Amino acid sequence: MTQARAEREAEPEQLRQVRLLSFNIQGGSATQHYRHYVTRGLQNVLPHPHKRRNLKRVAEVVEHFDLVALNEADGGSLRSGFVNQVEFLAEQAGFPYWSFQSNRRVGRVAESANGLLSRFQPSSVWDHRLPGRIKGRGALEVRYGGGDDGLKLVIAHLALSPRARAQQLRYLAELIGKHPCAVLMGDFNCTVESGELDGLIADTCLRPAPRPPATFPSWRPRRAIDHILVGAGLDAQGFSTVPLRVSDHLPVALTLSVPSRCLESGVADAA
Repeated sequence: MTQARAEREAEPEQLRQVRLLSFNIQGGSATQHYRHYVTRGLQNVLPHPHKRRNLKRVAEVVEHFDLVALNEADGGSLRSGFVNQVEFLAEQAGFPYWSFQSNRRVGRVAESANGLLSRFQPSSVWDHRLPGRIKGRGALEVRYGGGDDGLKLVIAHLALSPRARAQQLRYLAELIGKHPCAVLMGDFNCTVESGELDGLIADTCLRPAPRPPATFPSWRPRRAIDHILVGAGLDAQGFSTVPLRVSDHLPVALTLSVPSRCLESGVADAA
């Protein structure tokens, strides 16, 4: 071993503080009571000026984060006024990189999608179809850095059916494996207490928040169904929700200490 290499390996590992947010934005439709699912039902299929205002409020919040996972974003259909909401938020909040995964499209009326807003340049992006009897669920896999040292970020929106969720969680466990620098984010439609995540946690290095904050329904949060699970090689602090009520979910946030080597090949210049 050369002296230079020995000196590099003896140096303490450099960490970077990265702010993460996961948010089911409900296509920009504000729901503030159970009755709104009925009285505002047309907003799910028709454009409405409130949606653009809601998205601008979302942009004002997400601009303070580095990596943002989005569920139920519209990809540019009738209900969004043919606006790709992931691209719109990236432009409004000044994110240099964004990725979009279409999951379920209903003609030109609606297109539900997962999305990523990023201040770091990904080294690769992969689109996965999640298993289930009813199609239309997906996982967006985004990698940063190079080789086995890189950060692996997966964004998913799981099914409403427990049986389908079990299939999807097994798929995600196999996808993520024992990678220590991995993060799984999104709307899981289940709580940690349900036991549904036990197999995923056992088969990976992922760990949930010690006390996951309740995210649903946004107007009276009772269930912690939106999660950010973090690999054992990463240190997470400050699990919390953001009081932004422009969806039926609250966004969940944390700050992650990421080894610089996990991001070093793809750090974007600061805005």
